[in-house]
Amino acid sequence: MTGPRVRVERVGKEKEPVVVIDAFAQDPARLVATALAAPLGTLGAYYPGVRAPVGRDYCAEVGPLLAGAARRVFGFTQRLSFDRALFSLTLTPPAELTLAQRLPHIDDVAPERLAVVHYLSPQDWGGTRFYRHRTTGFETIGPDRHRSYLDQLADDLRRCGEPPPGYIAGATALFEPIGHVPARFNRAVLYRSNLLHCAAIDNACILPADPATGRLTIASFLTAE
Repeated sequence: MTGPRVRVERVGKEKEPVVVIDAFAQDPARLVATALAAPLGTLGAYYPGVRAPVGRDYCAEVGPLLAGAARRVFGFTQRLSFDRALFSLTLTPPAELTLAQRLPHIDDVAPERLAVVHYLSPQDWGGTRFYRHRTTGFETIGPDRHRSYLDQLADDLRRCGEPPPGYIAGATALFEPIGHVPARFNRAVLYRSNLLHCAAIDNACILPADPATGRLTIASFLTAE
């Protein structure tokens, strides 16, 4: 078995790093089997599907690899902790998405917060795409930009109207893509939580409700120092 393979991409005009790690977990099949037995359900208002917490053994396994990347790529040298890790199965049909689910988003404004998406689907149901907001030019939304971004986005929506039902599938009147990481079984992507992003899902696909065949990921949210 070969070990993890790590590469770093820089996206957009801000050159924000995105870390791609292949062969991320030692036994991804075991993780899929665990997800099959997990009590998947609705957690929060924003994720377009069902979720369940992942055990601490997963965090212990992948934590050292992520800590090394956080140190080398993002400059965090003191500590890396998991705030939460969630099995996530994308299910919501395009026509049923809320407005927030039809736009790129951030997970947190704080620059010390990092996010990881670990793809566990045997089929490519869509990776992760990163975006720039056209009006402001923002690619990351930190505390100093958050209020002005929200105000401008609200103005954009009044001026241009809400996007049609569906997952964002590339360039729109409000956002332009700046990078894309395709999904691959046992691949993980690590990035700052304040980088605008969204799942790159084909609206023509019918997403399976079975974790063994559907768009299963583990989404982890980290704090670094």
